[in-house]
Order: sequence, then structure tokens, then C-alpha cells
Amino acid sequence: MTNKIKRVALIGTGIMGAPIAGHVLDAGFDLTVHNRTPEKARALVERGAHWASSPAEAARDADVVLTMVGYPSDVEDVYLASDGIIRASRKGAYLIDLSTSAAELARDIHDASEVEDKHAFDCPVTGGQAGAEAGTLTLFVGADEGTAAPVLPLLQCFSDKVFYFGRAGMGQTAKHCNQVSLASCMMGYAEAMALAEAAGLDERTMLEAVGSGMGGSVAMDMLAPKALAGDWKPGFMAEHLLKDLRLSLYEAEQMGISLPSTDTAFNLFDLLCQVDGSRLGTQALSLLYAEEEAGAAAGLDWSRAQPAHDEDGCDCEDVGCSCGHDHGDGECGCGHGDGHGHHHHE
Repeated sequence: MTNKIKRVALIGTGIMGAPIAGHVLDAGFDLTVHNRTPEKARALVERGAHWASSPAEAARDADVVLTMVGYPSDVEDVYLASDGIIRASRKGAYLIDLSTSAAELARDIHDASEVEDKHAFDCPVTGGQAGAEAGTLTLFVGADEGTAAPVLPLLQCFSDKVFYFGRAGMGQTAKHCNQVSLASCMMGYAEAMALAEAAGLDERTMLEAVGSGMGGSVAMDMLAPKALAGDWKPGFMAEHLLKDLRLSLYEAEQMGISLPSTDTAFNLFDLLCQVDGSRLGTQALSLLYAEEEAGAAAGLDWSRAQPAHDEDGCDCEDVGCSCGHDHGDGECGCGHGDGHGHHHHE
């Protein structure tokens, strides 16, 4: 069956999508790409990819369509709009969303695709820009092994670990678990660095010592040195982790459970985004613990910090949280509340 997969479309050639597309080209697939900003796909076209002027055009003749876009609203538009890829793609095509999005939206896309005799599943990834460039991403597949088998050679060209979670939406839930854990790890090393600095410890030595024991984490190994060096370039932007945490908190709320550490992390990344850190790398969380001058040098503007607000004055769409899709009882459409009608943006 794998021999049938020759033509691939990839929609979204940003920080993650572009290197994934590069691996697809290197593996010998015939690739068509689309991005809202054409310039970001230029290098791929120069390498041999075909350019499409719309997602529908990209999908029309593809055996497999991969999407890597920013927000659930983007996912919904690409798949479910009247000119979206579900309608435009050919019968029997595989539609695979690599974005981190809402589990319920993933189930809606799967169901709508099956009605059209097409096969959609969620497949969010982790590993960041470095993993995408190295082709070593970890995949969270919202399908069983048999369903994904026909496209496995394609998926393996940009990953080295593939985990199957059985059914549509569960890949997204597994990715939310990853982001929940990541956020707590990031808060941990950021606070350790702040404590070390205040105490006069050598931070580099502290990180090496802590990282060699139970206090270490992959986040500490990969991101703390960047923070220490003042390197805020995004391998994964702060605004996208904020979005992921919002999705995680919404899903937890729907299940009736509390995630207090994730709630704290959400508030911290929300603040970072408010003060113009939204497009910095997630390691910029450390700037919230630093002197104001360090934040200013990185481009933060503390005058833009917003006071806490409640549901009567919620302006959540200002930080890009509306997914444009009705997923239940979220008070403002952002899906971040505590189950009692309260928001936690501080």
C-alpha cells in the first residue's frame, strides 16, 4: 500500500513545517507546498517543491496532505471551510494534522473526512525546531497502528519515535500532556536559575549539577543554556506554548480536573506575551525572573502588562485564543476557566 503514496502536500512552512517539508523532499516524494506567506516557501520551491496558491489547490491531487499551522482557528479553516482540504482532496486521501490543536476539533475533522471517504487523523509532534531539522521528531498519533500503516514511511522520514493513541483526538490529548509537563519543567529551571543568581552561585555550574540528577530535564538541558546566554530566538514561540496550555486547561476543565501548575504556567506565559515576548522562544520565560533591564534589552515592554480581569471584561482574543470552533461551554471561547466561571489571566 505504501507504494501508492507518491504525491504529498504540506500546508504551513514555518519554523517546523519548512524542515519537515525538506525531509519529505529528501525522501523522494513529489511535494506541493502552500503557506500564507509565500516567501517562507521559496527555498522549498527552489529545491523542487511545487507551489500552490491555496490549501485546496495543494490538496487536490495529493495522496497525503500534511498540515502544520499555528492555531485551532487555522486548522478549522484549512480543513472545514467550504473551500477546505476535506472537500478539495481526492477520495481515499490521508489528511494528517501535525499542529497542536483541540482534541474535539480533531474528532470533528476525522468524522467529516470519513463521510467524504477520506482518512484524517491528528498527529501532533514534539521536538521543536531542532528535532524538525534533524528529522527526529516524536509523533503522537490519534489513530491505531493499522490505520496509520499506509503513511508510516512518510511519517518516519521526519521522526524517530511514533506513538499510537488509538483514535481521533487522542494524539492531541497526549500532546497536551507533553506541554503540561514541559511547562512545569520550564518553570522549575527558571526558578532554579533565579535562586542561584540571587545567592551568587555560578549558574552554569548549578545547571550542570542539577541536570545530572533527579532535578534535571530535557527542557533544562536544551533551553536553560540559551536563557543563560541571552539567546531568545524561537525554536518554539512563547505565544504557541500559551495556546497549547490554554487547550490543555480547557480539556482538563471538561474532564473536571484541576492542573494548578499548568494554570500558573499559563499566567506566566500570558504575561510574557502581553509584554511583547509572544514571538520570543519559550526560554524567554526566564526574563520574568530577571532584572527589568534584561527584559528591556530583549524587547519586553512592561508598560503593556494588563491588570487581572474577570469574565465580564475578558479580552482573551487579544492573545489569540479564540479557535473559532464551538467546543462546549468555555466562558469566552478560549477554553480557559476553572470550571466555576472564572478566568485566570493575570
